[in-house]
Amino acid sequence: MLTASSAGSAVDAIAPFAPQVWSWRGHAIRYVVQGSGSPLVLVHGFGASIGHWRHNIPVIAGAGYRVYALDLLGFGGSAKPALPYTLDLWAELLVDFWQQHIQQPAVFIGNSIGALLSLIMAARHPQLTAGAVLLNCAGGLNHRSHELSPIFRLFMSVFTALAASPVTGPFLFDRVRQRQRIRATLEQVYRNPAAITDELVEILYAPSCDVGAQQVFASILTAPPGPTPEALLPQVRCPLLVLWGEGDPWTPIQRGRGFQNHVQGIDYQFLPIPDTGHCPHDERPEVVNPLILGWLPRAFAAV
Repeated sequence: MLTASSAGSAVDAIAPFAPQVWSWRGHAIRYVVQGSGSPLVLVHGFGASIGHWRHNIPVIAGAGYRVYALDLLGFGGSAKPALPYTLDLWAELLVDFWQQHIQQPAVFIGNSIGALLSLIMAARHPQLTAGAVLLNCAGGLNHRSHELSPIFRLFMSVFTALAASPVTGPFLFDRVRQRQRIRATLEQVYRNPAAITDELVEILYAPSCDVGAQQVFASILTAPPGPTPEALLPQVRCPLLVLWGEGDPWTPIQRGRGFQNHVQGIDYQFLPIPDTGHCPHDERPEVVNPLILGWLPRAFAAV
């Protein structure tokens, strides 16, 4: 029988949402559904899961929307098979999830890699997509070498080789996934210290203990970066809302500000979030939730 991962406290964080399991290509995918009304799909970022939306799901669903959130293959409570992980693989998962569970135009809302996936849905699958909300959109699944300084390019090359090695990979992954390192990373990329809770650390830590997590990590580090946002934006024909934490050190706001140069004839809005880092929906849900809810009628009015 297919079962989702038992990710300890990470499961407890979404227990009120009654998680379910869907079989996709023989792999267990954990997802939740809340509310009724026009459909939304929440897509988490690298290393995250449904629990990262715990401050958003009840508010948005309570405002009259049917909210779907799923753990991408390889993350959270979903299966972690040894596969080549790519943006295309996850986009295929989202398309099949839509066909199985939704079957009407939905707004895709994503953070980081999840935002890039939401943009892929808007650009390549317009019949599925009523609109998209991008929160600090990643530039790719991995860094492109020309975007890095020579020193950092060398560091990433060595780190990737060590992480992908069957000899050194498990040891390195065990160091990276420790709770104290997760907290230290959050302190670098969050600007709201109050948002860095023990619950959040556990949401990120617990799935890393699952069988297969280290192989997923190594596969993603060696995966192709995929399309850039700038290449996808001209293909988008639905409304687009871009929210960006101004203090994000990973995806600087300057890149997001440049998105407007690539959109063509669509309902487009860009809103910076002050004193906020890479994950605005989790750092400042009291700011982000109203912004999303205020914008959603524009997306569904165009359907």
